[in-house]
Amino acid sequence: MIKDIESLSIGVEEEYQLIDPNSGELTSYVTELLKDASLVSDNDVKPELLQSQIEIGSRVCDSIDDLEKDLSRLRLLIKKYANKQNLDFLAAGTHPFSHWKNQVVTDKTRYKGFMDSTQYVGKRMLIFGMHVHIGIKDEDLRIDVMNQMRYFIPHIMALSSSSPFWQGADTGFKSFRSIIFEDLPRTGVPELFRTYQEYLRYLKTLIESNSIDEPSKIWWDIRPHSNYPTLEFRMCDCCTSLRDAVSIAALIQALVAKVITLRHSNQQWRPYRGSLIHENKWRAAQKGVKSKLIDLGSENEIKFDDLLSEMLEFIDDVVDDLGTKKYVENIQLISKEGTSADKQLKIYEETKNIKDVVDFLTKETTRYCI
Repeated sequence: MIKDIESLSIGVEEEYQLIDPNSGELTSYVTELLKDASLVSDNDVKPELLQSQIEIGSRVCDSIDDLEKDLSRLRLLIKKYANKQNLDFLAAGTHPFSHWKNQVVTDKTRYKGFMDSTQYVGKRMLIFGMHVHIGIKDEDLRIDVMNQMRYFIPHIMALSSSSPFWQGADTGFKSFRSIIFEDLPRTGVPELFRTYQEYLRYLKTLIESNSIDEPSKIWWDIRPHSNYPTLEFRMCDCCTSLRDAVSIAALIQALVAKVITLRHSNQQWRPYRGSLIHENKWRAAQKGVKSKLIDLGSENEIKFDDLLSEMLEFIDDVVDDLGTKKYVENIQLISKEGTSADKQLKIYEETKNIKDVVDFLTKETTRYCI
């Protein structure tokens, strides 16, 4: 096994929704919930931009098995403490019907500054994501991997899609969260950089021109983290199913491992134009795993399932070394059975009651927890 692959630690952040189980509406209660010291002690649990959001962070994990156990523990923990307050929680990229105008901004300097700088655009950020961190100590390697992983952003996003509704309406998208998020600056597909120093010069320009005050305000789909030696993958909707979340995290880790092995063989995944990757991202946001994407190598339109099969074949020789074969195999189930977005739309089509969608999401969020 290549040394760089051995050290690919992994961690996940998830943004959950606090809800009133009777009405199904979002509820602005996170500050009150976090007053219970036993919830936050020894756990990375914190408020987010809005009082109806709660963010968790897993431990730094050396294996996907450990990650699954930790995310399961954290989901059950949030459910326990929410239920103590007669509340519940769910995981999805958007809430099916709650309106952003009714949300309360968390009283922290960081979030007040965000609202001041983004105004009406920022007020609409009633969205919930999953961020996957892969530990890569070498700074230039981190940049090289980011460059190559840009290609896979639409594929990964499609698998995570869980946001078909917005304020009670069927948006016609599987990941409407990704559409809303790109209203902000410095989002979407990252630019190409030759070295880490070139990336630092880019940051320096933004900071010295008062565009940003610190590096965490780069919100690309993939970015070098500003505080940790990780590459952070931010394109995913928050996955409703724990099984899906862990499987997608395992897929990201395996793809990173594969491009590193290529580098050690003096090969690399070809860097493509950001505009072409954006084209695929639009398709993936709209139709998810039912989409047709552009195979940028052959320049043909290919069914997602066929591209997924090629992608899984591409990483087949690294998943055994990583010990993640069973998790990566679950990726095919996501495509076959449908994502959270597909299941939400099916429920609504059958019952015409959008509260039933919330009830499904609430149950599914802890279904695979142990």
